[in-house]
Amino acid sequence: MENYSEYDAMGLSELVAKKEVSPDELLDEALSRAEKASEDLNCVSALFPDIARAQIAEGLPEGPLSGVPFMTKDLGVEVKGAPLTSGSRLFRDFVAERNSTIVERYRKAGIVTFGQTTSPEYGLTTSTESALFGQTRNPWNTKRTSGGSSGGASAAVSSGVLPLAQASDGGGSIRIPSGCTGLFGMKPSRGRIPMGPGRTEGWYGLSTVHAVSRSVRDSAALMDLTMGREIGSRYVAPDRYPPYLDQLQDKPRPLRVALWVNAPNGTKPDVDAHKGLYDTVRLLQDLGHWVEDTDPGLDGALLGKSLVMVIAGNIAALTADRARALGREIQDDDLEPLTHDMAQLGHSVPMAEMTRADAAFQEAAIKFENWMDAGNYDVCLMPTMSKEPLFLGDLSLSREDKEAYTQAVTSFAPHTAVFNMTGCPAMSVPLHWSNNDLPIGMQFGARYGDEGILFRLAAQLEEAKPWFNKRPPVFYD
Repeated sequence: MENYSEYDAMGLSELVAKKEVSPDELLDEALSRAEKASEDLNCVSALFPDIARAQIAEGLPEGPLSGVPFMTKDLGVEVKGAPLTSGSRLFRDFVAERNSTIVERYRKAGIVTFGQTTSPEYGLTTSTESALFGQTRNPWNTKRTSGGSSGGASAAVSSGVLPLAQASDGGGSIRIPSGCTGLFGMKPSRGRIPMGPGRTEGWYGLSTVHAVSRSVRDSAALMDLTMGREIGSRYVAPDRYPPYLDQLQDKPRPLRVALWVNAPNGTKPDVDAHKGLYDTVRLLQDLGHWVEDTDPGLDGALLGKSLVMVIAGNIAALTADRARALGREIQDDDLEPLTHDMAQLGHSVPMAEMTRADAAFQEAAIKFENWMDAGNYDVCLMPTMSKEPLFLGDLSLSREDKEAYTQAVTSFAPHTAVFNMTGCPAMSVPLHWSNNDLPIGMQFGARYGDEGILFRLAAQLEEAKPWFNKRPPVFYD
């Protein structure tokens, strides 16, 4: 198909609605590009075109994304009949027997799912590298990370395989890959998007699901199509009206923006990230917004420890349950070294520590919103990453120097996990490139349930400083 890369997902769907192109033709184009990207970038874990063609043959419902080719992430989201390894050798033979709730919503919207993008083991690190699939490469520089854990999705979208891909975020895994590859990434509020059907939350509510995209409107349209309560959910993010896609037509009023420079763990942005941050401040001021340098005063050490406790407990349970299902003990080559350490820690965490961790998250959410209220802030601004994308290997779960790994992972994107702990929405916007021409996303956060203000601001920023046609060296025209 000619000019495929010139369209976002809504644009492709409009061509389908006008019968200028068929869903099968779009699928063929996306498959061809995915095969190239699999070789060049190692961002594809599986392709299942037969499932996609069967979906098209059944007939696709109408909608703003109907007929659009789409890929899910190899972590947490099940497509019936497709593999789901979670980037782990322990799950290398697992095949989904059902569709996730969100996949059923994709199908109801006419979105055509044909493949799966890579993830690090269980989404545990901020680079997409695994012993099972190898290193996923950044289209902007193939020696660098495309972020994690949705780095397969970000590499595929950034390189032009498709305009929109599913991603998930338990500590920054939508925003960091977006920030590393020049994309837009929105982490929804806790309870906004379904996580079922087997469970209604991941990592005790830290994790949520949405997408990375080249345009803001694609992200808004997808959220409109997939949001809402699912069966058994114990909480749901507040409803909104009008739909997010409609809200993009309204420019935000002048906003009060809290500039949050240093991360809770004390990490400061490096020269490149600092420049991007203050260039963004000037852009906001030019657009009529008011910016104040401030800090909510969160306890970074406590929150960091709490995050590790919760994730370790979840990994311990997950791996033990999988070994039980396989009817054997976990072998040395089932898990990567740092994943193994995490699971071992999880088995040793006292129950009281898990309770304290949850309490720390609740206290952080209260302190964050009190801070926003005290300053009458609408949104807050900070860098998505404290530096440009790191070299592959630095953030690998198989890295031998564990102390160096810990330093790298805690300093790379230290602002992102706060919004998983609080449950508040946050987005990474591609507003800055380093001196090495590598993306460094800028992150905005808002109060719980207020994705609308973020989408409206993102649309304004997209118009003021367009990024859709800014393409990396590895891009499929």
